[in-house]
Amino acid sequence: MINELTGITYVNGEFVEAKEAKISAYDRGFIFGDGVYEVVPFLNAKLVDNDDFWQRFQSSLAKVEIKCPFSRDEFESIAYKLIEKNGIKSGGLYIEITRGAAPRDFHFITGLTPTVVAFVYEKNILENPKATTGLEVITFEDIRWKRRDIKSVSLLGQCIAKEAVHKAGVDECIMYENGFVTEASSSSVFIIKDKVLITKPLSNEILPGIRRKNILKFAHEAGLKTEERNFTLDELFNADEVFISAATLMLLPVVKVDQKLISGGKVGEFAPKLRELYAKKIKKEAGLI
Repeated sequence: MINELTGITYVNGEFVEAKEAKISAYDRGFIFGDGVYEVVPFLNAKLVDNDDFWQRFQSSLAKVEIKCPFSRDEFESIAYKLIEKNGIKSGGLYIEITRGAAPRDFHFITGLTPTVVAFVYEKNILENPKATTGLEVITFEDIRWKRRDIKSVSLLGQCIAKEAVHKAGVDECIMYENGFVTEASSSSVFIIKDKVLITKPLSNEILPGIRRKNILKFAHEAGLKTEERNFTLDELFNADEVFISAATLMLLPVVKVDQKLISGGKVGEFAPKLRELYAKKIKKEAGLI
């Protein structure tokens, strides 16, 4: 399986072998975490949900006052060349833009040339065994910064959370703040109770998930009402169903939280329906149906 360490990488206008991919030691992304990134899924070698991902990428860049150094057409050209050069049909495109290299100073230094790095990795988006068996997760206090709506490359809080997941031998962690669920360490969180789909409303406390946005649109077709509101850990533990969503995971059900069974430890009724609706959408975009 091709991953980012074995394939072709894009660095500042050039396509190079991964081992030759280099940036300045003085890059502000390396020194300060001063940059943003995006992950765009692709299927059948075609980007899917790309309108939404592009808009979110531009929003993150604008919020930290980094000017995007290329147009959308240029971005797509880079993306498709990477996909072709690496020979991958299904997976994720990672792209990162930092403010650039400069003497170490905290304020936003103007006139810099942004650093751009992009790579692709292989991932079977449509077929995931966890879609039928479900995930086991833990809860973890949300220790991240207060602008989670920005897809920042500064991810130490998420790394700490993922290490807790690794040590617990589970699949993911659902984070909470002051007793209320925020999101998972790298995904959005939903619960279902009495045929109502519930997820936290958009704010600076969570990332505006692209999968989240579309799942809310599919809810009515699946037979669900929706509520965007804060919900507690108790509501999480007592939900009829729990699931997470992310770019290359699409939607995966949760069957156990902190060793407590959800839906009797079995995948519920609605998560598979929503996943099927989402799969149909991206298959159409990818020209598979």
